Amino acid sequence: MPKKFIRRVLPDFASMLKHKSMRWTVPLIRDPNILHLNRESVSLAVFIGVLVAFLPLPGQTFIAAGLALWWGANLPLSMLCIWISNPVTIAPIFLLTYRVGAAVLGSAPLNFSISLTWEWFSSMGSQIILPLMVGSLLCGFAAAAAGYLMINFLWRWKVISNWEKRKLARQQKQKDEGTNS
Repeated sequence: MPKKFIRRVLPDFASMLKHKSMRWTVPLIRDPNILHLNRESVSLAVFIGVLVAFLPLPGQTFIAAGLALWWGANLPLSMLCIWISNPVTIAPIFLLTYRVGAAVLGSAPLNFSISLTWEWFSSMGSQIILPLMVGSLLCGFAAAAAGYLMINFLWRWKVISNWEKRKLARQQKQKDEGTNS
């Protein structure tokens, strides 16, 4: 079952909340789905994490945590999913989202080289930010919806296949007991 796999991967957050530095978060976590693993809380956490991963904003962890608390999604999983945009993948993701945004807005993508100076940000930043935000939102919602649907489908498929295995095992056991009598 997916729950068993996720429990192996994630740390035990009930014991982490007892830690002195985490006590302030206990009143925030009133919804049981925040730390429990069920199909809805996990698929919603994937939606939140993937959506926020595509946003070109600082503090993605805090944004994902706030949305998970607000919508009642699994908090640790939503914060884990934002690592889709890690230091290795962030440049290709934002290049893709910039090009998608430029295509949607009907503007030609700019050929530019990045220079991390205030002059570059003031001259190029305003030309880049709108296509980047539009593309990030479009790609983020598309990838998040795909992740949500995929988790729902895989979770249901795994539960149904486990039911079928138990049903076959039960039928085999009854058949074996019937032939032994």
